[in-house]
Amino acid sequence: MKSICLALFLVGWILSQANGQETNLPVKFAIMGLTHDHAGGFIPNTLRRKDIQLVGIVETNTDLVARYGERYHLPANFFYPSLKALIAHTNIDAVATFTSTYDHLAVAKNCAALGVRVMMMEKPLAVDLKQGQAMADIANQKGMQMIVNYETTWYSANQAAYTLVHDQVIGDLRRIVVHDGHWGPRELGCSSNFLAWLTDPVLNGGGALMDFGCYGADLMTWLMDGARPTSVMAVTQHIKPEVYPKVEDEATIIVTYPKAQGIIQASWNWPYNRKDMEIYGQTGYVLVPKNDTLRILKNRGTETEQTVPGLKGAQADPLSYLAAVVRGEIKPGGLSSLSVNLAVMEILDAARKSAQTGRRVDLPKRPPYAVN
Repeated sequence: MKSICLALFLVGWILSQANGQETNLPVKFAIMGLTHDHAGGFIPNTLRRKDIQLVGIVETNTDLVARYGERYHLPANFFYPSLKALIAHTNIDAVATFTSTYDHLAVAKNCAALGVRVMMMEKPLAVDLKQGQAMADIANQKGMQMIVNYETTWYSANQAAYTLVHDQVIGDLRRIVVHDGHWGPRELGCSSNFLAWLTDPVLNGGGALMDFGCYGADLMTWLMDGARPTSVMAVTQHIKPEVYPKVEDEATIIVTYPKAQGIIQASWNWPYNRKDMEIYGQTGYVLVPKNDTLRILKNRGTETEQTVPGLKGAQADPLSYLAAVVRGEIKPGGLSSLSVNLAVMEILDAARKSAQTGRRVDLPKRPPYAVN
């Protein structure tokens, strides 16, 4: 009997190894690039976790390597000049990307060539729809999972608002207003490495329109269950040309649907940091003033306010989500998915064109992109 049990155990162990990551072992991942300041908030969270393990960072900028190494007490051999060099020393299950938005495509190509199965990138997906489609093609051809990480994805109030909308608590959707931004990345104290590409029209695809317009386009597409708008109109301004000479620092985007309208207010001129949303239906509204707070009015009644508990499990935060995708427990969906984020790129492309021409951009009935 003991020999039979031992044999069954060994068979199970061998099969678990053949199928990939053991669920009781940490998911191993690498970081590509450190020029995005969001890496500074991402890395310390990884070092505290046991379910996911950061095993190396790919960065060639010696100043960034020295800065991050000192800040997080990382040894010199934790940094690599290329993903190929890193993989030669250790196995990884995924890559998290903190490069310029323009470099997302190159990272995707590199990951695909080296057999990386899952890639997470900081928002937005790409600098334009053409690059976004090229990334989707790579994912489809190589069977790679791609995740786009937005801070607002992990707001418990946003997830609760989605449920209320789809439970028809406020009737059919009529208007969505999203406010995102702060008083400016330079004024906020972003690093020179971050500012070098964030304020470049090629490397970032624009300024405030791309940096914060993507949040609104992502949330609207999600709330509308992936529906594409019929038209997009946008106005941008250079309120601080002495600070941001190459890109706009103010953008308002109007997104029109057959029976609803969305307004995205993306700005580097807010007097405070904000990421909030207003959702109006036929008979009521859901306001999301903070990441964990809802203000609700139903049936034209009296407004109530509630605090929403934090999210749990795979939806709790980007690291939990990344680990669940690697283990095959979930497939990327909703706010993080390629399909939603290709629609986001279509909206942002149209917004740029509208701002440049001063005219409304009518979108084709069929999407000019494809994703499996």
